[in-house]
Parts: sequence; C-alpha cells; structure tokens
Amino acid sequence: MPSSRSLLYRILLVLPLLVLPLSLRAADIGAHELTLGTMAMGVFGGLALFLLGMGEMTDALKAAAGVQMQSFLAKLTSNRFSGAFVGALVTAVIQSSSVTTVLVVGFVSAGLMSLSQSIGVIMGANIGTTITGQIIAFKVTKVALAFIAVGFGMTFFARQERSKYYGKILLGLGLVFFGMNVMSEAMHPLRNYQPFLDLMQQMEYPLLGILVGALFTALIQSSSAAIGIVIVMASQGFVSLPAGIALALGADVGTCVTALLASLGKPRLAIRAAVFHVLFNVFGVLIWVGFVDQLAQLATWLSPEQQTLSGTARLSADAPRQIANANTLFKVANTLLFIGFTPQLAKLVTWLVPEREPETGRPIVAPKYLEPQLLDTPSAALRLVRMELGGLGQQIQLMMAMSRNALEQRDIKMYREVEKADDAADILHAEIISYLNRVGKRQLTDAESLEFFQLSQAADTLEGIGDVLETDLSELGLKMIQRNLMPSETTLMLIATLHEKVYLALESAVRAIVDNDQLAAQEVIALRTEVNQAVEAAFRRKSQSLAISGEERLEILQLEFELTDSLKRIYSLTKRIARLYLPAQV
Repeated sequence: MPSSRSLLYRILLVLPLLVLPLSLRAADIGAHELTLGTMAMGVFGGLALFLLGMGEMTDALKAAAGVQMQSFLAKLTSNRFSGAFVGALVTAVIQSSSVTTVLVVGFVSAGLMSLSQSIGVIMGANIGTTITGQIIAFKVTKVALAFIAVGFGMTFFARQERSKYYGKILLGLGLVFFGMNVMSEAMHPLRNYQPFLDLMQQMEYPLLGILVGALFTALIQSSSAAIGIVIVMASQGFVSLPAGIALALGADVGTCVTALLASLGKPRLAIRAAVFHVLFNVFGVLIWVGFVDQLAQLATWLSPEQQTLSGTARLSADAPRQIANANTLFKVANTLLFIGFTPQLAKLVTWLVPEREPETGRPIVAPKYLEPQLLDTPSAALRLVRMELGGLGQQIQLMMAMSRNALEQRDIKMYREVEKADDAADILHAEIISYLNRVGKRQLTDAESLEFFQLSQAADTLEGIGDVLETDLSELGLKMIQRNLMPSETTLMLIATLHEKVYLALESAVRAIVDNDQLAAQEVIALRTEVNQAVEAAFRRKSQSLAISGEERLEILQLEFELTDSLKRIYSLTKRIARLYLPAQV
C-alpha cells in the first residue's frame, strides 16, 4: 500500500481519469443534471475513504500478524508449491500483494530467501490478492457504518493491544465498504449519461481495458483497490464482464510498478525477483488476452445469476461476482501453468539480470541485511537488525581473538589490525543505530517496542566492548611491546584462561541477540563463577609478586592489573547483554 504522505498525491493523479467523462456541460446529462463539483466530490471522497481504509486495514493486519507473517516467509523451503501456498496465505492476510512482493524483494536482498523461493511466493501472492475482490463482491456496503462503529469502539475502548488492532482492521474494512458506497452513489446518475456509458463500453476492447487498468493500478499502487473500484462500477451497471476482465488483467500489470520501485538500487538477486514478478504478470496477461470471452463464459457458469432481472439491473446484479470470480480464476490458472517451470524461469531472469562487475570505490564495510523497504513492516525490520548485530558481534569476536594472539606473539601489526577492525565495527554500529531510529518512528506493538529496546541496548553494548578491546587492551599490549616489558609465563597462562572464559561469554551473548535465545543468555551468567575464579587467580598471582618485585616488575604488574580489569569489564558488558534476554523470573 502507498504511504499516507503520497496517498493524496496519487488520488489527485487518478481523479482526472475518474471525472473525465464529466467535463462536458452538466446540462447534457438531462434529467439527472449534476454539477461537476458535486460529482467530483463524491468520487474523490469515496476513493479517498476506500484507499484510506485499505491502508488502515493493511497496517493493522501487518501489526497483528507481523511475527507470524515473517515466520511463514522465513521458514520456506525450496519447495515451489509450499512457497506459492505461503505467498497466497500471507497476501490474503495482509490484503496486499504489493506488500508481500516488497517483503520478498527485501528478504532476497538481505539473503534470507533464494530466488527460487521468491518465485513461488510471488506466484502465490497473485492468488491471495483476489480475496479483496471476493469480499467486495458480496455487496456488504450496507454494514459499512456498523463496521466503522464497532471498529472505532474497539480501538478507543479496548485495553489489550491485540484487540485494538482487531478494531483497526474492522474500522479499515468499514471505510473500504463506506468508500465504495459513496463512489457508487456518486456515479449513480451516470446510468443515463450515454457518453459515459459509451466510454465504459469501449473498455471491452481488451487492449484498451488492459491499458487503463494498468495505468490506474500503477498510480494507486494497489491492485486490490483497483479491482474493488471496478467491481463498484460494475455494481452500477457501468462495466460489463468482458470490460471488467480486461481492467483486471491491466491491474495485474500495473501492480508490478511497486516491485520494480522496491528493487531500485538493490542487489542483483532482489532485482531478479522484481523482474520475475513483471514477467510472470505480463506473460500471464498476454496468455489471456485472446481468451477473454472464454474466461467470461467460465466465470458466468461458476457464478449465480439473477434470472428474474434484465438489462442494466441484471448487469449490476451479476457482473460484480462474475468479475471477482474471473479475477481469481485467471490468477490461479496462471500459477498452475507457470509453477512447473520455476527452474527455467529462474534461469531466464538470471540471464536477463546477470551479475555485474564489482564496483570500485565502494565502502569496505557496509551492512548486509538492513533493507529500507522493510521499514514499514517493523517485525521484519527488527529481525534484520538482529542479523546485522550478529555480523557486528562476529566483528567484535574477531577483535578479541586478534588481541589475544597479538598479546601472546607481541605483534604490533596485529594490534593495528585490531584498531582497524574497531573502525569497521563503529561503522556497522552507526548504520544499525540509524536504521533502528527509522524503525522507532513507525507504530510499534508492545512486543516490537521491547525488541527495539533490547536491540538498541545490545548494539551500544557491543560497540562498548569493541572500544574496550581497541582502547584498553590494544594500548596496554602496545605499551608492553614498546617498553620491552614481558609478563611471566604463569601470568600469561592465567590471562589466557581468563581471556578464553570471557570470549565464551561474548560468543553466547551474540547468540542470545541473534536468536533471541534465553538459554544462551543463561550461559553467559553461568560463566560468572569461572570468570571470577580466573580473575582472582590472576590478582592473587600479582599480589604474591608485589613482595618480591623491583621497579620494573612493578610497572609490569600494573599493566597486568589493568589488562585483567579490562577483560573483567568486557565480561560485565556481556552480562548486560544477557540480562536483556533472560526470563523475567531470573
């Protein structure tokens, strides 16, 4: 769905298409004289309510089912049929194939999904989006105000967060139905306006209908909304079944614009997923261009008919359900037709979008998973942050391993590498925090708010560990080398033992972040006794050495104390991370 900021702009772009037939003098309408202003107000207001309701309903559905939705997508296998099923299910839940496709492009770009998996999901998404048309075809506009009233009441009075989201879903659905009703009533006088009826009859020419449907859908970026408006017009007798099918085919092409926009500037895998979406929809439409009449006959056979009515009255009674069924039929048929050729289609888009030569001058360190396209789905965006923190955690672990080797080998170059690694960690940290700040500006559920807090704290703490490694441990090691001070073998062994225990704690802390793993967090706390014993052993050894030390030995002991204390502080920081993920009772 489009963002609220651009929604009004898109409606303003669409409005001329809707009111174009009214540009003639109002007196030409005859007995049902209606001013252009009144007509435009009804159509414009109804469309605004319709799109506003779609956006509200989609946002609430994403918030209510966000975790389950990404869980479905994340657990896909290479099985194309399960991918199509999940794509249809997710799209049916969130009522937007564009949102599903944008999620898929983001997951592919982040490396969470392969191209073959994305192909199955995109096929299924086309089926799932037909649910909106089926619901609208039931002509439930009479209960629109009841939905709005109940939905608002639940949103305003409910105490539980999930109940509030259910209320917003009902409120959005009510606005969709109410907007349809407003548009329907505004267009009612046009039943006797022959120029408008002639224009709508021209939509029966497949190429013209497809072109208009594609343009309209590209502007509002919602095929569900486009089909809904076609069904509203059909309910007034303006759109015949062949014209409705042509417009629906065009909507299938127009919805590709969202996926293409989502892929701009993304990795090649993401572009390939978007290109497949375009190819699948365009090829599917081309197949049916020559069989519109046959599809209309099949939809008519499957749909109930009002035999007692005739003329416009029968058209307005039968066409909405027939158009909805035809829309579902051709999308299911396309999926069944193409799903057997998934490997070949993957090869085709790989050939169309080949790998490009690596660019020069690109930053050495850059986030791998932080996809801006998933910001409007906070649950998915936060999952990507966890994965990116895993990369930051691995960078910190690498620094810690390097610092131990540098100490044992007395290697100045290795200490310099630790400093460079910290610079890379600082860059990743800054990118993560910037992305989190953008996520925080979205509407978050209580669970998402908690996760947002956990990830923010974890990111800052990991960056703090990196600073200790770079500022304290590296500087201490360099001092020892530059002043030619050498700890004893026994001391080096004690520090190595402490270093090993702290490294294990850091490893578990990173796992707790990435997997939201309480057990890993408990492992960090469980290492407390071993770490304390290693610290006490090191301090005890140094205390014993004080009685027999000369001036040079005292300097070494001071550096050893600081080294031990730095490792102890790193362990304290890992415990801070662990406490973010511990069960409440621990």
